[in-house]
Amino acid sequence: MWIRITAFVFLSLAAIAPALANDSMGYLAAGGLVLTPTTDVEMRAEDLYVSEKEIRVRYRFFNNSSTDITTLVAFPMPDLPPLQDNEYALPLDDPVNFMAFETTVDGKPVTNGFEQHAVLNGTDHTALLKSLNIPLSPAYEGTQKALKALNSEQRAKLAAAGLIHEEEGDFGKGWVKYPVPNWTLKTVFHWEQVFPGKKELIVEHRYKPFVGGNVGFLIGTDGKFNKEILAEYKKRYCTDSDFLAAVRRTKEADGPNKLIGETQLEYVLVTGANWAGPIKDFRLVVDKGKPDNLVSFCATGVKKIAPTQFEVRYKDYTPDRNLQVLIMHRPD
Repeated sequence: MWIRITAFVFLSLAAIAPALANDSMGYLAAGGLVLTPTTDVEMRAEDLYVSEKEIRVRYRFFNNSSTDITTLVAFPMPDLPPLQDNEYALPLDDPVNFMAFETTVDGKPVTNGFEQHAVLNGTDHTALLKSLNIPLSPAYEGTQKALKALNSEQRAKLAAAGLIHEEEGDFGKGWVKYPVPNWTLKTVFHWEQVFPGKKELIVEHRYKPFVGGNVGFLIGTDGKFNKEILAEYKKRYCTDSDFLAAVRRTKEADGPNKLIGETQLEYVLVTGANWAGPIKDFRLVVDKGKPDNLVSFCATGVKKIAPTQFEVRYKDYTPDRNLQVLIMHRPD
């Protein structure tokens, strides 16, 4: 595995993955903490664990100044777009903490504040939705229930603003029309943090990631690779000849009637360098889940440390791209 030195410009910390095939599930990227820019607080270490089920991060910050620094620390959640445009599944059916995000500082739990905005074409419609008691998450199960409960006048008001459109479906009682959200939800968790002068501070967080998935996307029933997708995967996941050979062997062992499943996930490493200097000690562990799964991601110096885990270590590390992971597995 190798890492490419490429110029990336990320306009947002919550990037949405490119559209996939109709039978696939898209993933949404979350990632690291964002500090109010400071030249005094350095990141001594970042220990990152990435798997399909959980992402855990442990930061060691150090305040080089002799005085305490109080700053805002934020964690941008992925934007939640309309479901009809981007197929995805919430890790947790919760209107606010849909990734089960948790934070501790020096081992003590932190109560995170949050801000949420419902946006459509650059316009904030949060106040209107709240006035009608509509949850702001377009993917939350309760949002659909709340929209269905609106009267015709209220629906017309949302439709006039472009916030909903109608679709038809059969839910066991014949074909009926129902409202569908058009807006995107933007969520940021945040808290105010004191970094003591000349002291180290341990900040940890964990959450359930969005994962994308499909069956038989890279390699078909005939055992041949899709050339267009293969080129994209080489760019995104650094799939090399050894990885592709292992995929082919797995396909041949399973036979033509079984398709290899895929899981994709992304972690935002590029944070704008809003602390002093590079990460002095960076450690990454990618866990592929099962011993017979196959994994590919862009990195150098990858070391296998367990049947399912791969480790990468860097000194004085300044990330220049996000971490994107491809896991291939036999269907259960």
